[in-house]
Amino acid sequence: MTVHLDTSALVGALTDPRDSIERLHAFIYAGRRVRLSSIVLYEWLRGPRTVSELRAQEELFPRDQTVPFDTEAAAQAAALYTRLPRPRGRDLDLAIAACALVDEAALWTLNPKDFSDVPGLRLA
Repeated sequence: MTVHLDTSALVGALTDPRDSIERLHAFIYAGRRVRLSSIVLYEWLRGPRTVSELRAQEELFPRDQTVPFDTEAAAQAAALYTRLPRPRGRDLDLAIAACALVDEAALWTLNPKDFSDVPGLRLA
């Protein structure tokens, strides 16, 4: 099974105090394919990151291997936006969810409430 990381999970695993690193290791050791969407990479890179955090991200999740927010994901995100109640302000979360749905992946997030109403989305 493939697991996509939400930005919250990536931050929790790769920034101090790295509270979520063990969960990330568990996915990897279990043989799960762990991926980032280009939307998560965008949110990650715009934050205040240290050189060592950026290096760790690139070693684990190289930029050129991110799941793109392509036309299929864009259409899926737009469908979610029109279908869900109160979608305003959730644009990036819905794009992240759409990338996971299109890739038939589960989503690991530290904020499950943000995604609990997304139809068909499995949380890891």
